[in-house]
Amino acid sequence: MSTILGLDIGTEFVKAVLGRPAKKGNIEILGVSKVKQQDGSMYNGAIADIPAVVATCEKAVMKVEEESGEEANLTIVGIAGELIKGNTTTVHYARKDPKKPITETEMQNIITRVQQKSGEVARKTVALETGNKNVEVRLINSAIVSLMIDGYKISNPIGFNGSDVVIQFYTAFAPMIHVSAIEKVCAELNLDLLTVAVEPFAVCRACLGDELDSNFSGVVMDIGGGTTDIAIIDDGGVEGTKMFSIGGRSFTHQIEEALGVDYETAEKYKLDFDSGKLDDTFKAKVETALSRNLSVWFTGVEVALEEFESVGSLPRNIILCGGGAGLSILQEELATSDWYTSLPFSRRPVINLLDTAGLPNLILGESGKKLDHSYATALGLLRVGTDTLEGAPEEGGLRAKFAKLLQN
Repeated sequence: MSTILGLDIGTEFVKAVLGRPAKKGNIEILGVSKVKQQDGSMYNGAIADIPAVVATCEKAVMKVEEESGEEANLTIVGIAGELIKGNTTTVHYARKDPKKPITETEMQNIITRVQQKSGEVARKTVALETGNKNVEVRLINSAIVSLMIDGYKISNPIGFNGSDVVIQFYTAFAPMIHVSAIEKVCAELNLDLLTVAVEPFAVCRACLGDELDSNFSGVVMDIGGGTTDIAIIDDGGVEGTKMFSIGGRSFTHQIEEALGVDYETAEKYKLDFDSGKLDDTFKAKVETALSRNLSVWFTGVEVALEEFESVGSLPRNIILCGGGAGLSILQEELATSDWYTSLPFSRRPVINLLDTAGLPNLILGESGKKLDHSYATALGLLRVGTDTLEGAPEEGGLRAKFAKLLQN
């Protein structure tokens, strides 16, 4: 059985998790590693210095392979940043012959049309934001959010009859320049790149696991070093993903500016803020700096959530992950302030820090003891990698065939 390497190339750290597909949709975790990025390697969640990132990734891969005693056969890498466009589109399709069973070919035609339409919208949006009319984008992830035939919700349309097909379809596109940088990194490291996945989408897959009929709903907030990635899961389907360029580093920079210290010292103060190592006077100064940045971060959260126009009411369950999610002041403000009142929440949201031990279909073993909320993306990448393998043409069954339709 092939091993899969989930490689989370973040702004602050590269995290690597090596796993192997196991029985009943489980993934066995074989090893984990984390290596700090060099300064200037990343910008707003995207690769800015390929040789520097290659050097850091090489250390992370060597460490995880040494710990596990296994080599990485296949690799899946996460991609993030404000120019990643993930949206859900609702498509109404009237079938010419409602008595004829839906075939794989018919579904492939529908999916292809949706992907092409969504890709053009993504290209125009990225072109507008970058000022580059000739920008190229590539499809990264696609998934069925929900599917109804003649008013009945189903999980797999193949073989069904019916006249009216309504599909909610999630697609995510990224600029080619970002995808090419990831491909270059993998080529330099001789890693066999299985696929690239949008990071908040990957975290959603980690939360859902292998359950096809999951009714899980929630808002996932992945707070990394350079960006905050937000995704909505509604009744087991990924509604969409949004990102903005405020993460853990911006909190550190605010301390750096307010206290007149260098970045490394400011980062230490941020980490010491929750550990009780700061005296009351100094802690108050750090808290003021964090609060100032937190108000800006909340603005980004509100704008991102407002863009989920297809969601009538936002799920109350908010799951925090990523390195920046560990800040107690951020968790407390989310749980107690009135930031949510202008958004379509039915009641005050419930805030939870992601518990990796509680994620479905994971066999953690000894390596699992090192995993915390900051490894959510890497674990999600393993799940997307497993999804991709399950859709391989040599595997039989309707599930494998339908999964293959969604591969890019």
